[in-house]
Order: sequence, then structure tokens, then C-alpha cells
Amino acid sequence: MKRLVRFGLAVVAASGILASTAPAFALDEVKFGTNWLAQAEHGGFYQAVADGTYEKYGLKVEIVQGGPQAANRALLMADKIHFYMNGNLLGSFSAAEQGIPLVEVAAIFQKDPQVLIAHPDAGLETFEDLAKLPTIFMGKDGFSTYFQWMKSSFSGFSDAQYKPYTFNPAPFLADKQSAQQGYITSEPYAIKTEGGIEPKLFLLADSGFETYSTTIEAKIDFVAENKDLVQRFVDASIIGWYNYLHGDNAAANAAIKADNPEMTDGQIAFSIATMKDFGLVESGVALEKGIGCMKGEQIKSFYDKMVAAGVVQEGLDLSTLYTTEFVCKGVGMDLKN
Repeated sequence: MKRLVRFGLAVVAASGILASTAPAFALDEVKFGTNWLAQAEHGGFYQAVADGTYEKYGLKVEIVQGGPQAANRALLMADKIHFYMNGNLLGSFSAAEQGIPLVEVAAIFQKDPQVLIAHPDAGLETFEDLAKLPTIFMGKDGFSTYFQWMKSSFSGFSDAQYKPYTFNPAPFLADKQSAQQGYITSEPYAIKTEGGIEPKLFLLADSGFETYSTTIEAKIDFVAENKDLVQRFVDASIIGWYNYLHGDNAAANAAIKADNPEMTDGQIAFSIATMKDFGLVESGVALEKGIGCMKGEQIKSFYDKMVAAGVVQEGLDLSTLYTTEFVCKGVGMDLKN
């Protein structure tokens, strides 16, 4: 009997040694594609990689950087990446019109960062005052989307104001009776540093262009088949954003600059401050229910405005375009205190 006991103890001891040396459970590998080069506007995702939040949630996340030559949404459809950082809901509406089976599972930005930039001494005080200008420099996408909304929602705007924007601020800086498109987190910094002026900023979101932005998008069937993984990715991303905005973001910023060597510390600091000052991430329903939250009423309101402006077609089933199943749960809100 003593021999049996000793043998049993030896087996238990050996099992303990094996257990202590065995590798941990493998992490679920996830590829997340952004829609542009690395920048502070992607900071929460880089934060969740850098500080181990994704790993804590059982994920090994690779950020696949976007850019001029990237086609990350196509990679999503080809199952080469699992999630995609969509720009705003206009992309969702367009996908639905084309029968592309995509769904938004979170909205990191409560406000779209699209802004119109004007000279400080042009006598403009309200968004409607922009209609007085003879020139607005816009890209073709802006002209076909938000400018059509501007014309349908405010009086005085006309196609005669449109001049192509070539991503060079020089024409705007040379013409004090003009405005220029931009992202409020980006172009105003260049205009301040290169042009030496403090521009007037008119955020479209604050005048009724109420689309969510920087959404997390996935294929409908992938979400249906991987709900636990989707929840973990969304939760970890949200926590990453709280930590990026309210914690130590040095490692995340270093990772951003490693992916995009042209990014500067000054631009990153400006972008973070602007995201906070204008409530891009933390405003609206996010203040009550957390980063990433969406409301169906807001999506419907924005859709109706785009239909009225002739930007998107009528009759889309909005219920297939988004889900609030994974958000609005207050995840990470304690981290901002």
C-alpha cells in the first residue's frame, strides 16, 4: 500500500512539473486593418497592443496599416483580415447599396473629424457664414457627400464655390476669401505651423453632420460565428482608447511612429488634444454608456439627411448595417478617473 501511495504522489508531482512548464493557451490571432497611415486617430488600437490589453483578452492583434496603396476593406472581404476601421457611415451605406455583407460593431468616434477651415479675419462666425465665401477647396468625395448635405440643409451654398483640393494648403493660405476641407485633428496643425495663422474651424458634426466615425467593421457571417472573439476585440479596443486618452500613451505613440516614420511628436500631441477638446471620442451617448456606443436613432437621422441630399438611395434596411450587441456596456469608463 505504501508503495502505491508513493507512486501516486510521484505521478502527481510529475504532473505538477509538466503543468508548470507547459505553454499557455494559444492566443486568438486577429488582423485589424486601418484605413490610413498610422496616426494618433488610431491611438487606442495601438495602445491595446502596446500595453498588453489585447493579450489580456486572449488576442494576438496585428494592425495592418492603411494608406494610399492599401486595400484593407478588400482584404476584409477576402478574409485576409478580420476587422476593418471604417471611416464613417457613408461607407456603410455604400456597402449596403452594393449588397456587400458588412456590419459595424462599434463606433469609436462619436463625431466625424471632417472640418471646414477658414481664415480668422474673413468675418465668419457661424457654419452658415461659409456660404458667403466664393471658394471652398474640397476633394471629389467631399463634394459628392457632405457638400450635397450642406446645400440641402443650409441656404446659400452652391456648386460655383467648389474648387478641387489637392492636399496642399497653399491655395487656401493665398486666398483669404476661401475655405478648405480637412480633418480637425490634422490639417489645422499644418496651417498653424506652416502658414502661421490660427484658422477658424467649423466642425461639420457640430452643425448636423451626425455620422459616427472610426467604426469597427466586420463581415456579417464572421460576427455571427465568432461572437466571443468579437466581444473581446471590441472590449479590449475600447479599453485601449481610454488608456490612450487618459493614461500613459508613450509606447503606443512610439509604435505609431515606427509604422509611420513621417509622424511627428507635435502632430500626435495636437491630434490628441483636439480629439479631447472637440469630444470626437467622448461625447454624446459615449459619456453615459462608454466609448464605442451607437444609437439607432442617430444612425437613422443621419441616413435620412443623406437621402434628402441625394447622397444615398432610399429604402436601405439599416438594421443590417450595425449592431449594438457588443457596445454601450460602460466597459473601461472607470479608467478615465
